[in-house]
Amino acid sequence: MSLSDADAIGDGRDDVIEPLTDVRFPVEITERSTVFDGKVWDVVSETFDYNGESITREMVDHTGAVAVMAMDENERILLIRQYRHPIRARDWELPAGLLDETGESPLDAARRELAEEVDLAAAEWSVLAEYWTSPGGSNETLRIYLARQLTELAAFERTAEEADIEKRWVSLDDALAAVQARHLQNPSTTVGVLSAIAARAGGWSSLAPADTPWDRHPVLGDGTW
Repeated sequence: MSLSDADAIGDGRDDVIEPLTDVRFPVEITERSTVFDGKVWDVVSETFDYNGESITREMVDHTGAVAVMAMDENERILLIRQYRHPIRARDWELPAGLLDETGESPLDAARRELAEEVDLAAAEWSVLAEYWTSPGGSNETLRIYLARQLTELAAFERTAEEADIEKRWVSLDDALAAVQARHLQNPSTTVGVLSAIAARAGGWSSLAPADTPWDRHPVLGDGTW
């Protein structure tokens, strides 16, 4: 019995096989309040009806973010190491930042973060991956761009946790080995590296145009996906 047959039988429908995709499922919000009004994001409480039951859940109401995998002509990627207080660690990350500038598109935010964090500009941009960071407790959605044809910019003056950023160019294969060994645990790094390895194996055909609509973003999306 094939996997497709098993899927159909498991659903109780021999003639219908649904595509393997997340499904939008709007529910009726009966009550909403802000538990914590933060500088960057809020914590909200929502009560909603689901399967005939009234359920209350708290969640982080997040602006969303972008990350950038900068790749040079030798298919090396640029990682940065910086301090992250919640985990008390300096982890290796892709350059990234919040969608917290009014009117700024995700692509422009990615361009800004690439310049501010690693002093680079890119002539070629593509969408590499998208994911929800913690769907059980936050609506944060993150898009990873692949940036190529790089040029150096004047050094940006960085402060706070970004003041002592370290930079390292690494091959995709070395980055994959570090992910598989569990030495790298940042989600954007992990998702980005695995997605890039898969995209490379497919001749980069899975990349999407940089201006592809971000339908699954809770604010930027049109709610039709």
